Amino acid sequence: MKFFITGGGGQLAFAFQRLFKEEDLPFTIYSRQELDITDISRVRRRIHEDQPNVIINCAAWNDIDGAEQNWRDAYLVNAIGPKNLAIAAEEQNIPLVTFSSDYVFNGKSVRSWTIADTPDPINVYGRTKLLGEDFVKNHIHRFLIVRISWLFGPEGKEESNFLKQVLRLSREQNELKVVSDQISSPTYAPDLAERVMDLLSLRAWGVYHLSCSGRCSKYDWASFALKELGVTKNIYQVQSDEFRPIAQRPSMSALDPFPLDTLGIYMPRWEDATLRFLKSIGQKNGDIDDA
Repeated sequence: MKFFITGGGGQLAFAFQRLFKEEDLPFTIYSRQELDITDISRVRRRIHEDQPNVIINCAAWNDIDGAEQNWRDAYLVNAIGPKNLAIAAEEQNIPLVTFSSDYVFNGKSVRSWTIADTPDPINVYGRTKLLGEDFVKNHIHRFLIVRISWLFGPEGKEESNFLKQVLRLSREQNELKVVSDQISSPTYAPDLAERVMDLLSLRAWGVYHLSCSGRCSKYDWASFALKELGVTKNIYQVQSDEFRPIAQRPSMSALDPFPLDTLGIYMPRWEDATLRFLKSIGQKNGDIDDA
């Protein structure tokens, strides 16, 4: 089986790349510079040339605030891109895996969001992700739409990785301020890649929620990681408004994984995933200088 990966250079694409190398599975991977998924003619040509068995779309516009100001670019990448891949995949009779977000929900819930809940995004980013979902559903029969939240992994850019930002700031500042009014479920990229492969092997097409079990605030998450590293700097809870974000964020966007358990698919708790992340980047057992 040969895989076709878009979004090369991002932490999710890195996770699939590492997994496929470990499993000795053939794949091709393309960065945004190598393949513009918003150009359907290029998408068709590349897929026709590569003849993959599965397409995995890891390309995304993830700048939440930037989407408010550059909504056309966010729309092209998050909605038109998946649409183009779905059209081209259906023409070649191959399945498509693409990733959506907890931000398709409005955050006005006291419980985790299920796949049966009606999406109602409150910012441009969430709306573009939901449009991408709808386009995929309308243009291909065999698909996996996987909603994730607070993605993190050992590879990829820091600006897309909350924990990496926290670790850097813990070196640079004497105290940290972290929001406590946003609740969700972190998603560890290596675990996500493995579970997606499980879904593919089962040919269990549809929409799923795949994030770590349990839920936390960003303050809880940062505090846990720094405590495990023995960092004793002060960390303070603050409200999101203190940072004056351009885009509104859902206050509760944790994802309920049902019905994955009926398929025998489970995700570890966010604490376990965080510990493995810290170990994977060589910053466990007090490797951060607390000076």
